[in-house]
Amino acid sequence: MSVAIISHPQCSLHYMGVGHPEQPGRVQVIDQQINSSELSTRTHHYQSAKVTSAQLHAAHSAQYIEQIYASAPDSGIFQLDADTQMMPETLAAAEYAAGSGVMGVDLLMQGKHRAAFCPVRPPGHHAERAAAMGFCFFSNVAIAALHAIAEYSLERVAIVDFDVHHGNGTQEILQNNPNILFCSSFQHPFYPFSGAGITPGNVHNLPLAANISSAEYRSQVSQWLTAVDDYAPQLLIISAGFDGHIEDQMSSHRLSDADYYWITQKIVALADQHAQGRVLSMLEGGYAINALGDTVVAHLKALLHS
Repeated sequence: MSVAIISHPQCSLHYMGVGHPEQPGRVQVIDQQINSSELSTRTHHYQSAKVTSAQLHAAHSAQYIEQIYASAPDSGIFQLDADTQMMPETLAAAEYAAGSGVMGVDLLMQGKHRAAFCPVRPPGHHAERAAAMGFCFFSNVAIAALHAIAEYSLERVAIVDFDVHHGNGTQEILQNNPNILFCSSFQHPFYPFSGAGITPGNVHNLPLAANISSAEYRSQVSQWLTAVDDYAPQLLIISAGFDGHIEDQMSSHRLSDADYYWITQKIVALADQHAQGRVLSMLEGGYAINALGDTVVAHLKALLHS
């Protein structure tokens, strides 16, 4: 069995400036580590297509989409918020990043692969229906989930977000959707300072203490794994944020490669039980360049049942 790796060279051209943590080196180190590992013979690489206008409009408002396209600069940098900037290469990178999730859904639903991983940037889980924020422009996982429902008539899609930051954009776009279950674990209180209140029935948020131990993390995350099991999804989508790693300065979590292997294993087991093994994983956070490649390899090994 092989895992589809879906990305595009444009994703390395989006650059928000010296010192910005969401940098091109993130996807470059992942690519290098995959190619130098034993996984190189068990991965099949695809170049993504751009997301379509219809797919964007399923998740985002027409006014917002128009704003993003109008804001794309021909030169220089356009500031959307304190953390999120556009340069001439940004819009195309965001289009290919969102398109990779759509391609991943198609490959899985057509039976060409049981699992797919999209090492793309910019990430997406902070992008709301009508707002860019937190390094994110388009909601990559929401677009993929809505495509799966519209194109393949799926009735139950589960999204599992283990990024150290709450997936506020994914929740805002998909809350109360009867065909989607959204589960998010995150450090709290922490950016974007959301997710700890009362939520709609299809949302299971899990705020976690800053210095949580590995054992406590696994114990608490098991709560929403139970919710996913009860939901019996036909497709699982992962917002794979690796910024809770002990070497990552973006958070106070102290997780290891073994913890990310464990959580991926648990998700894969649920996919095997309910969804014919179908798992689509999309890169979100993870900013410790020296650790990120190894962590993703651990994630991919779990996707491969290795």
